[in-house]
Amino acid sequence: MKLSDNKILITGGATGIGLGLTERFLQEGNTVIICGRREEVLQEVVDKHPSVIAKVCDLSLPFERERLFQWIAAAHPDVNVLVNNAGIQQRMSLFDHDFAARAHEEIAINVEAPVHLISLFLKLKSLNTIVNVTSALGLVPMSQVADYSATKAFSHSFTASMRAILASSHVEVIEIIPPALNTDLGGKGLHDYAPSVSDFIAHIFEQLTKGETTLTFGYSESLSKIGLEEWQQVFDRMNTPR
Repeated sequence: MKLSDNKILITGGATGIGLGLTERFLQEGNTVIICGRREEVLQEVVDKHPSVIAKVCDLSLPFERERLFQWIAAAHPDVNVLVNNAGIQQRMSLFDHDFAARAHEEIAINVEAPVHLISLFLKLKSLNTIVNVTSALGLVPMSQVADYSATKAFSHSFTASMRAILASSHVEVIEIIPPALNTDLGGKGLHDYAPSVSDFIAHIFEQLTKGETTLTFGYSESLSKIGLEEWQQVFDRMNTPR
């Protein structure tokens, strides 16, 4: 992936990892479009970075995803990079009365949205790069966020298949596999212990500069290399009640 002179759509680009990617891609000389559900949060980014183009969009809804693509195709047909970053994480139990409804919401945003957007954006002749942000929890799940972990396992598997399917095309497929980072994903304060987004982004761009297409950092790098026996040990350690 070239790092400058792109026009990039980053879903969920106003907070957390998405904001980190937005700001770094701007520094590298790219045009960045971000989308998200909260207009006020998008506006905060635009106020700080006036060159950012923002679009309100609820990616959990199929018609909103269609409308986003139609707007891009009409107003920004030269978008060449799609970054599927938007995602939600909810700590919940199988025994919660609203588990199924909340799980469906996670699946809609974390799975259905990127799959739908990929199918739509492949229609753009300009598209040459798809970036999927997955998670270390897609490699080894945590039962407190069982549904989230499963959605990221899907994304990890789907990205591998995409890379094989598109190998003979002009579209490059990149997977970013973050560990827990100091963001508000899942709730404020839950990840205060974790590494900073800025350190993560710096490491990711070092790998991009080298032409790597599976990008890891810290704990996710370790998890990406473990075997079955060690996987079980890590799983047991992560999921033993405390």
